[in-house]
Amino acid sequence: MKAKKIDTSKFITFHELRRKWMKDPEFVREWEKLEPHYQIARQMVGARIKKKMSQEELAKKIGTGQAVISRLEGMNAKPSISLLKRVADALDTPIKITINPDR
Repeated sequence: MKAKKIDTSKFITFHELRRKWMKDPEFVREWEKLEPHYQIARQMVGARIKKKMSQEELAKKIGTGQAVISRLEGMNAKPSISLLKRVADALDTPIKITINPDR
């Protein structure tokens, strides 16, 4: 069976789509609500991969289950600062929390 060739010329990138959506005030409000969760997940996954550690290995290191790590990385949890600190320590990376009043 021959693979079908897909015309990608009409595709738009995520960044182009986001730029369009950011014109919608309701979307912007929701985006801003989720941004901190996204940053935590992105940085956590990046640090874990850099350490060549699986979710299960990280979970064992902090004394929890793999599902907890999966929920954190999938933005399906509201982690406490103490949990984030344990994750950062297990990944041998500092934790930095910033509250920016100038925003």
